[in-house]
Amino acid sequence: MTSAISIGKQDFASLRENHYFYVDKTDFIRQWWESGDDITLITRPRRFGKTLNMSMLNCFFSRQYAEKGTIFEGLSIWKQEKYRRLQGTYPVIFLSFADVKQNNYQDAVQKIKNIIVDAYRQHRYLEQEECFTQNEKQQMLEITEKMSNVTAQDALKNLSSYLNLLYGKKVLIFLDEYDTPMQEAYIHGYWDEFAGFMRSLFNATFKTNPYLERAVMTGITRISKESVFYKLSEREKTAALLGSCKFQWIDQQTPAVGIGKYEGRTGKTDQQTTNCS
Repeated sequence: MTSAISIGKQDFASLRENHYFYVDKTDFIRQWWESGDDITLITRPRRFGKTLNMSMLNCFFSRQYAEKGTIFEGLSIWKQEKYRRLQGTYPVIFLSFADVKQNNYQDAVQKIKNIIVDAYRQHRYLEQEECFTQNEKQQMLEITEKMSNVTAQDALKNLSSYLNLLYGKKVLIFLDEYDTPMQEAYIHGYWDEFAGFMRSLFNATFKTNPYLERAVMTGITRISKESVFYKLSEREKTAALLGSCKFQWIDQQTPAVGIGKYEGRTGKTDQQTTNCS
């Protein structure tokens, strides 16, 4: 029977469970995992399949899908035994900033807080675990829509620590469209204030988070040319938000699969591993 083509579907598990047509991109999982980079940033315009690939990564690595390995059967990644063993073995924090499109600073920060609260709700079971102290459980309960900015900025790092303590493994963080709120901040004139908030959030989550194994971030803007951020290079703008870190760069021209390495050479390249400072 011919598979139906479900246009616009962004949920990998739903796509596979309903047997919709799917172009196999799961070798990206292998390529990313074997690259060994701490933080991978993928920039693409909208409708390039970023969210579906992030959903694919979540389904592959998250313990939430430990019993659903069958959705990868018949795909490239499932051919190797070591990856079949790897599926569903990591604590994962999966977020998207795609709908943070507020026209003022206060509402944008509140939207980010709401997303963080939702991430905690997905792991509400932590409050019942005996390995946590009463103080730690109280800290979990303090993650609400009314939390302070400082509490919000540390919240994802703290959630990483709770998951690390429970499972004995560092976490993977997948953040889709990290730069959508930054684009809106620029357009609506609250860039400076909002960039300060986001810089502290990103530093705590990605730069100084000892409980982070690896992370993938996707972005929608190509800053060096046509973007509203044309005055900053992509590296300068990302470095300003993330601080000094080692990350893998995948440019807009890079195919979804088939990633090349860059080590300071001249000539064409699709991927760059950079130490930003």
